[in-house]
Amino acid sequence: MFENKILVSASILGCDLANIEGELKRLEKANADFVHFDVMDGVFVNNISFGLPVLKAIKPKTDLPFDVHLMITEPEKYIAEFARVGADIITFHLEATNDIKACIDLCKKHGCKVGISIKPDTPASEVFPYLEDIDMVLVMTVEPGFGGQGFLPFTLEKIKEVRQKALDMGLNLDIQVDGGIDDQTAREVKANGANILVAGTYLFKAKDMKKAVKLLK
Repeated sequence: MFENKILVSASILGCDLANIEGELKRLEKANADFVHFDVMDGVFVNNISFGLPVLKAIKPKTDLPFDVHLMITEPEKYIAEFARVGADIITFHLEATNDIKACIDLCKKHGCKVGISIKPDTPASEVFPYLEDIDMVLVMTVEPGFGGQGFLPFTLEKIKEVRQKALDMGLNLDIQVDGGIDDQTAREVKANGANILVAGTYLFKAKDMKKAVKLLK
């Protein structure tokens, strides 16, 4: 049995973007564990979010670690800069680069934990060769690109497959899930082996954010 405790990474894509500093303070009081920072380039996904200048500006406003999710093509070109301005964890997409090892090595070189993300339709087995070299697998439970989407139930099997492979290899791997996570889907993903839950809309629209975080955990 894996020993990883349940953690919550709050996606600020779902926050009041005109008041990010205030929203970060809310997350601290609600006992969130990470700030999930979605970077979208309009190429790898059909949306554009925020990038280096925003991360640099908000990093000093909170003590929470930044969990940076690069939904961009050729992430190897940007990893060093995201590490420099404040990323603590950098997750890149398996599908977005032709040099996965270079991306892993760059994250480590610049002092960040390493995550690899896979889209809903990418077989879990494609990430297996890299499990020993990374800290986390992010299983997307919606198609990446937009917040507020509905959870895709077929991704549960993928979570289970990654967890089982990690157990078979003797790895205490973190498995993160992102997309459509609320107090109901949280139960399902945890039962299948996920231990880091990304939530945006569910947290920031909650009447009681602290209670919402507690329910996820």
